[in-house]
Amino acid sequence: MSEFNDSVINNSRDIMLELLYEANLDDGEIIVIGCSTSEVMGEKIGSSSSWEIAESIYEGIISAINSYLTDYQKQLFLAFQCCEHLNRALLIEEKCLQQYNFEQVTVVPSPKAGGSLPSVAYTRFDSPVMIERITAHAGLDIGDTFIGMHLKPVAVPVRPSIQNIGSAHVTMAKTRPRLIGGNRAIYK
Repeated sequence: MSEFNDSVINNSRDIMLELLYEANLDDGEIIVIGCSTSEVMGEKIGSSSSWEIAESIYEGIISAINSYLTDYQKQLFLAFQCCEHLNRALLIEEKCLQQYNFEQVTVVPSPKAGGSLPSVAYTRFDSPVMIERITAHAGLDIGDTFIGMHLKPVAVPVRPSIQNIGSAHVTMAKTRPRLIGGNRAIYK
């Protein structure tokens, strides 16, 4: 494995851990992940999809999730956002589909229609299914893929200490309930 791939694994893990600790998700909540492996390699989004880079990112993310869950004894769900060729559909585990009563759609992601990271996740998940929309509780965006459409309102930016994976800009968000009321409302 190359030094670049090692860096991708380590940065993916460290960034995901930051998000997990900052978001402080409850049991059964969902994290949406969007990724352009092309951007990670310094290319234009959608132009140079890389299975190898996707495997490195997946390895880093799963390493972080496993480390976090060992400490907190929670179950979290991952949702991998596909590219625009699949209308930004999402890959999730069937357990997530059942728990949230999502509507399943039929398609299999591939590197050129869906993206490399969802394609890698499809081969690694126990029971992968596809859905069209989700309202996730937190999100990680590698390469400015615009995951906001899949986050619950209100999204709150989380600033990572590592701002890039390879050449790809990284943004993260957690969500919170809407604050309603007026000047007499009280919030904790």
